[in-house]
Parts: sequence; C-alpha cells; structure tokens
Amino acid sequence: MTHHVDPVELARALIAAPSVTPATGAVFDALEAALTPLGFTVERFIDGIEPDGPVENLLAVRTGKGPKHFGFAGHLDVVPPGVGWTGDAFAPEIRGELLYGRGAVDMKGSIAAFVAAAAATPAEAGTISLIITGDEEGPAIFGTRALMEHMDARGVKPDMIVVGEPTSVSKLGDMVKIGRRGSVNIWIDVPGTQGHVAYPHLADNPIPKLVKILTAIDTVSLDAGTDWFQPSNIEFTDIEVGNGATNVIPASARARLSIRFNDRHRGADLVAMVERIAHDVEPNARVVGKISGEAFLTPPGDLSALVAEAIHAETGVTPEMSTTGGTSDARFLHALCPVVEFGLTNATMHKLDEAVAVQDLRTLTAIYQGILIRALA
Repeated sequence: MTHHVDPVELARALIAAPSVTPATGAVFDALEAALTPLGFTVERFIDGIEPDGPVENLLAVRTGKGPKHFGFAGHLDVVPPGVGWTGDAFAPEIRGELLYGRGAVDMKGSIAAFVAAAAATPAEAGTISLIITGDEEGPAIFGTRALMEHMDARGVKPDMIVVGEPTSVSKLGDMVKIGRRGSVNIWIDVPGTQGHVAYPHLADNPIPKLVKILTAIDTVSLDAGTDWFQPSNIEFTDIEVGNGATNVIPASARARLSIRFNDRHRGADLVAMVERIAHDVEPNARVVGKISGEAFLTPPGDLSALVAEAIHAETGVTPEMSTTGGTSDARFLHALCPVVEFGLTNATMHKLDEAVAVQDLRTLTAIYQGILIRALA
C-alpha cells in the first residue's frame, strides 16, 4: 500500500516552523505528523545543553519485508535568516515558479521530497529510515553523532545512506558528492614579556616569533591533490595582538588558521605538524586544534551508480561525482555504511530570499523514489 504526500505542501509546513540552529520542537512535530501515517515508527530525543544545545533529533524507521535497509539523512535546523528578505523568511510563499523560505533548499525541501518518495514506495519493499538532526548548521556536537549512538543501541544499521544536502549546481542532478575534505582549525598563541619599546632588552617581543612561525607554515605544501580530491590548503584566518599602545611591546601574539584536507591526511597529524613548526621557533608556544571532521571518500560503486541511474532516468542528466565544498554530516555517517550526498540546487542556500523551484521538488521526489526502488530491489 502506498500513500500520497505533496512535497510542496510538506516543504511549506516545515519552512513555516522556525528552526534556527540548534532546532527543537515545532519543526519536528510537522515531520512526525507526516511520517506516522506512512507506517514509520518515530523516536525523538533531546540532547545537549547551552550554548550548543539543546538539540532535538529524530529517527524514523519503517520496517519492510525485503532484506535491504535504505537510510536518508538530513537536518531540520537552518541558519539565521538575516535582514533584508522580500517577505517573511518563515512564511513560505510561492511566487511564480519558486517557493521562498529559509530552509527551502538547505534542506527542508529535500526532506519533504524524500518523505513523499517514501510514501509512494510500497512498505513491503524494504526497510527505510530517516536520520534527522537539529544540529548540522551549528557545532554538530549533539546531532548526528548522538543519533548514531542511538541507532547503535537499537541495532539500526542501514546498508547505504543518501544525505539530502543541496549538491546540485546549475541544474538538478548535475552533481553528487561522494566524499568531502576534512576540516581543522588551529590556534597558535606565542608568549612574550611585556615591556617598554625603548627598553627592548627588558622585554621579549612575541610578534617576530609568530611571524616566523606563520612564514614557515606558509611554505608547507601538503599535497597536489588526488584522483578524487583537490589539493589540501592551509589558510590563515586571524592574527591578533590586541595592543592599543604604541610604546608597549605586547605580552603575547596569536594567530588562527584553517586547513581543508583530503584523505591523504588526518586532522590530528596536521595539528601535530603545526605544533612542531611552532615549537621549533618558540618551545613555549601553545597550539590548540579543533577537528570539525575527517576527510572521507565513498569510491564510485553500487550506491553512486544507482543514484546516477535514478537521476538520469528523470532528468536525462549524468551527474558529476565530486568531493568539493565544505563539510556535512556525511563525515560522521560514512562510518556506518556507504554514503553519498544528493539534493537540490545550492545557488540560494544561506542567502536572502532562499528559494526552490516547485518543479524541482517534484522531480527530486521522483528521483528519490527511483533511488529507493533500485536500492531496495
């Protein structure tokens, strides 16, 4: 037995529930209300405390007779709308061929399309799960990783997962993400001894030391890229001394850098590399790294092939397999099973007047249904 869910109307219902990260409450109510009539068992739980929480997470599972288990992952939280929208960011409105609202493409629209696709897929075909967090746009501390622990405790393990991030660039279906680069931010704090500029022998200026450290880091070439990844890059993102006086040698100097790296590296190794460079110049320098995610790759295979087939069947487009862009929750989920990302066009995500083409929502629904049919066969 199948049901009918209008992806446009469901997208409107989800957009109408404000859910700036970290998200809880009404937006999850709207999704649960759509899933329960379709035979999904819905579990919701809240994790975390301020400032990074509380975060709500949802796991919905519909058990089928077939042996395969297909998972769809996504997030209901959105970035703040900002000032300058033509209308209300959380009052979804169709103008012409577009549905406007925060989250229309990133990524309430794709969640709505997947629910509609699942509704049209016979329940007996196989098991379908939705792994939905309210903490992807934020620190991602209490979101997908907490969901994965929840799934492990219940023995829920999909055979493959599609993350519904907006991966398409110029037209729906032109790009599928099969991996992502890793990301690490590193802080360097060089100590000195404060003093008067006229008496430098009584002080220890940390700025020249920091400059030497940054110069050494700037000469590092991590790699030339791989078959699937662009070259890793190191970018300096901040230098701070905080010295308001013209006649004072400062007591410390600080810098921050960001490294986006491919699967030839691990975040901890990159932090250790920066620490070695800093300590060669100043043994007392303090280096702290925060790894947002490791690089991962799902090599082209069964999952990417069936996604590409479903896309081509509905659009005539052959998607490019790519690892470009920032991080997503796929960086966690790939530990469970093969994972790829595919969703709407990303031209307006995080922008004022974010919008999705109404027809793209319907086409994406058909593509997701095609993926389900192939994955559960």
